[in-house]
Amino acid sequence: MKKYIAYTVVAFFAAAVVAIAAPDKEKAIAREKDAWQTFKDKKADEFRKYLAADFRGVYGDGIYNLAKQMEDLQKMELKSFALSDFDVVFPDGDTVILTYKVTMQAMRDGKDFSGDYNSGSVWRKSKDAWHAVYHSNVVQQKDGAPATQ
Repeated sequence: MKKYIAYTVVAFFAAAVVAIAAPDKEKAIAREKDAWQTFKDKKADEFRKYLAADFRGVYGDGIYNLAKQMEDLQKMELKSFALSDFDVVFPDGDTVILTYKVTMQAMRDGKDFSGDYNSGSVWRKSKDAWHAVYHSNVVQQKDGAPATQ
């Protein structure tokens, strides 16, 4: 009998943890979508608030720090984007990793960056605020070949 009570208590606490974590996942996804929208809308001051001072981005054209990411906001014309297939992991209470797919229409310096991408972001909580510390977009290859962009 004690064994069944113990299982019931464990199941209750496990359900409570899942119930608490689910809204955090939705908030993390909403925050990621908001960051994309502020980038698209070229709201530099708002977008900057999403990024940590030690932000790094890895893209087909190079490795970005905070200054280069903010410069890219001015150069990139993000016409449209759609985010899907989110997976959200909390390695600890102050870190969240998001992976997802992006379809976007974009131009920068006369070059077309439109396409389908595999994307990922790492956010860190500091002083009750979340900031992106890392982001990457990798072109999805249709034929299984290694990415070249």
